[in-house]
Amino acid sequence: MWEVQHFTLCEGWINCWTDQEAGADAEPQTFATRKDAEEELAYFLREIAEEIERGERDPDMGYDPEEYRIVQVTP
Repeated sequence: MWEVQHFTLCEGWINCWTDQEAGADAEPQTFATRKDAEEELAYFLREIAEEIERGERDPDMGYDPEEYRIVQVTP
């Protein structure tokens, strides 16, 4: 299993991606392959960049790809 982790000042590297079904508690999201995790991260970063381009988000409210990493985890 693979997960996308985000670097935080207080907690270091954490999995902040969640997979939440309606009415259920948020569960950390994992991916079957590294490629799946890479695609999800790329989609997220592209979505944020598009929001900035459309003026829906301030330019300084984007994310640096260096703040993320993809790691293999054991269940």
